[in-house]
Amino acid sequence: MAFIDGTVVNVALPAIQKTLGGTVIDMQWVVEGYGLFLSALILAGGAMGDAFGRRRMFLLGVTLFAIASAGCGLAANIRELVIARSVQGLGAAFLVPGSLSIISASFGGNERGRAIGTWSGFTAIATAAGPVLGGWLIEHASWRWAFFINAPIAAAVILLSLLRVPESKAETHSGVDWAGALIVTAGLAGVTYGFIESAALGWSNPDVWGSLAAGSVLLFVFFYFEAHTRFPMVPLGLFRRKNFTGANLLTFFLYAALGIFFFLFPLNLIQVQHYSATVTGAAALPFIFLMFLLSRWSGGLVDRFGAKRPLIVGPLIAAVGFLLFAFPSVGGAYWTTFFPGFVVLGLGMAVSVAPLTTVVMGAVDQSRAGTASGINNAVARIAGLLAVAILGMLMVDAFSYYMNDRLTQMNIPSDALRDLQSNAARLAAVALPKDLDPGTAAQLRTLIDRSFVFGFRLIMLVCAGLSLMSSGFAWRMIQAHTNPDRV
Repeated sequence: MAFIDGTVVNVALPAIQKTLGGTVIDMQWVVEGYGLFLSALILAGGAMGDAFGRRRMFLLGVTLFAIASAGCGLAANIRELVIARSVQGLGAAFLVPGSLSIISASFGGNERGRAIGTWSGFTAIATAAGPVLGGWLIEHASWRWAFFINAPIAAAVILLSLLRVPESKAETHSGVDWAGALIVTAGLAGVTYGFIESAALGWSNPDVWGSLAAGSVLLFVFFYFEAHTRFPMVPLGLFRRKNFTGANLLTFFLYAALGIFFFLFPLNLIQVQHYSATVTGAAALPFIFLMFLLSRWSGGLVDRFGAKRPLIVGPLIAAVGFLLFAFPSVGGAYWTTFFPGFVVLGLGMAVSVAPLTTVVMGAVDQSRAGTASGINNAVARIAGLLAVAILGMLMVDAFSYYMNDRLTQMNIPSDALRDLQSNAARLAAVALPKDLDPGTAAQLRTLIDRSFVFGFRLIMLVCAGLSLMSSGFAWRMIQAHTNPDRV
């Protein structure tokens, strides 16, 4: 459910926007409501499983996720959808860490490795099939069925868990960092709100700068609290090792690029390139299949060359992939426009992921491996959360700049001009003013598409820059040998 939902929703965004209305800011909140609670609470969710029972917390997560999915499917407006998505994120914060912790507690030795491998295989299948299945449902039924499909899956998971999954707890547990979880959630919420709403309200609005200031202060308070609390959710001592810090910085910038890319790309394909939802869902399959097929080969690179070189080269290849996405305009065949970018980006990520995991897990003592993995997972999700907020704002500004600059050169009625300018936050979904002659309407539609492409190209250049920064962190901070000092 979690991996399907994580990929389907972006494909559903154009259909959601068409049905419920709203701007790209509203679409950002559909994504960010989920990402905020998942990224902020995933570590607390794992700790609660250790403390109160892994199966119990896993089932709580599945139940919350299923109820919230039904709420998403029944949502009558954007506000209801965002609220339901936020509850989904809360459920996922228990569901996602619970699945792996149950496997780790239920299997030992070689069996554990095979069980985790099976888990990884199913997540890869779900990640690949999710957008295609979701796209087909969106195209032939409704975007609501992309959420309703979770109900029968959840029922089966709950039944199987009750019948087959044993309960387990940690033998010794340090407690749940409730205060840290609340502080980081409030801090991320404030920063996210400020960046997203700045595109509509402006930087001078008290709600914008006030939420940014409050969120930033709370995030500083969070790190201070974690440094002084007895049982921190994020043990800051782990960051004393350059390998661990470097790996997480690499993760942050690389996954920030991926987060904004997979937010904007479906909007490009459906609203500008006029692909169907099914084809849009299938467009990223080369990326997913390459990561799946090359994962074992990528793991072997660490044994041959160490982790440093693959982590320098992988993000560099990913940067080239993002640059390739900056070339296509409007029209053209998929195989000559977007397919090459997906192949190169998939290769870059395949080279990066296994060595990155090796560095994260190898940088700490075995007793802290779960915490290290959880922190890295949370960093990746926070990166996507902030990227959609900040770079989504940049996308709206770039779109507005290009469109407004060209509109002044066109002879259109002043009322129509003001209407277009005031609705720029809808991006390519902006409706044309009424009572325009067919020639002017066609010109404006072409201008809107080109404005989106202009903004998308700018974001792809930023994504390439973020990938280059990831490579730079690997070069400066990751140690060359494969068995770094532990803490």
